[in-house]
Amino acid sequence: MQNSKVKRKKKGSSLNPWSAFYLILIGISLHFISCESKVKPPITPVGFGYDLPTQESWNADITFTDSGKVTGILRAGHIRMYSDKKITQLDSSVIVDFFDDQQRHTSILTAERGTVNDITHDFEVHEDVVVKSDSGTVLRTEHLYWSNTTQKVHTTAYVEITSPSEQIKGHGFESDKSLKHYTIFKVTGKAKTNEK
Repeated sequence: MQNSKVKRKKKGSSLNPWSAFYLILIGISLHFISCESKVKPPITPVGFGYDLPTQESWNADITFTDSGKVTGILRAGHIRMYSDKKITQLDSSVIVDFFDDQQRHTSILTAERGTVNDITHDFEVHEDVVVKSDSGTVLRTEHLYWSNTTQKVHTTAYVEITSPSEQIKGHGFESDKSLKHYTIFKVTGKAKTNEK
C-alpha cells in the first residue's frame, strides 16, 4: 500500500514529454515577443505628407559656389535631403550669407523655413523673411525666391523696403543680392526716412 502511494505521487509529479516541450516553446515565444517590442524602433507613418529623407542633419551648413567662388553660405537648424526629388528642405531658422564676385560679404537673409533645388541651386524661403544688406537696406516679406542663374531675389508677395533714405511698401519685388538695385512692381506706399 505504501508503495502504491509513493508511485502515485511520482506519477502525478512527472510531466508528459510533449507538455514540457509545449511549455518550453511558449516560454521562448513570449521571450522573443517581449524582446522584439523593446528593440523595435518606432515606425514613422509613410504616405501622403510623410516622405522619409535620404539624409537628415541638424545645425549644418550648405555652401553655394560659382566657378570656384563662394556665392552664399546657408545654415539651418534642421536639414532634410530627398535624393529622389532632388530637393533639400530647411527649417528651424534659416540663415544665408551672400558674397559678391570678390568674395566680400554683401547681405544676410533670415527666415523660418525653405527649400533648395539640388540641381539648379535655386531656393525659396518662407515666414518672417528679412534680408539686411551691408549698406543698410532692409527687406521684409513672407516669401522670397533666389535664382542661382540670374543671381537675383524676387517675390510676388507683399514687401517692405527700408533704406537709409526711404521706406517703400508694395507687391512684387526683384533685386540683386546686395539690395542695391531693386524694383517694386506695385508700390502702395512711400516715405522719406532721412527727413528731420
